[in-house]
Amino acid sequence: MPDTIVRGRIMLMMYDDIAAAHDYLVEVFGLEAGVVIRDDQGRVDHGEVTAGDGVIWLHPVQEDMKLAPPSSVGAATASMAILVDDVDAHFRHAREKGAAIEHEPVDQEYGYREYSARDPEGHLWSFMKALS
Repeated sequence: MPDTIVRGRIMLMMYDDIAAAHDYLVEVFGLEAGVVIRDDQGRVDHGEVTAGDGVIWLHPVQEDMKLAPPSSVGAATASMAILVDDVDAHFRHAREKGAAIEHEPVDQEYGYREYSARDPEGHLWSFMKALS
């Protein structure tokens, strides 16, 4: 075991269009807007959103590291789970904003009420709350 303590995490998610992803995640999924950094040509090169105490970096495609959004590889290899206070209200808002719903809110046998939706580049997001 290393001689240090793990203090947190930052999730990186790859997007072809970071600016559009940032706007979508804030407007449709209700995440908190964070930093947006532009390159010399004005193109968004880095974006951040937060979900509670968790930071999510919106990162450009990086072919040398084999990092790409699900839309370019045909499948998502990970999923993001976000805790919310009211799953049904969150679901209604996302649906009204045009989110691609994968499944509607349901009580799961593992003790959470949740629904899932995909963002425009194919990342799978689940929004959930513990039942007890």
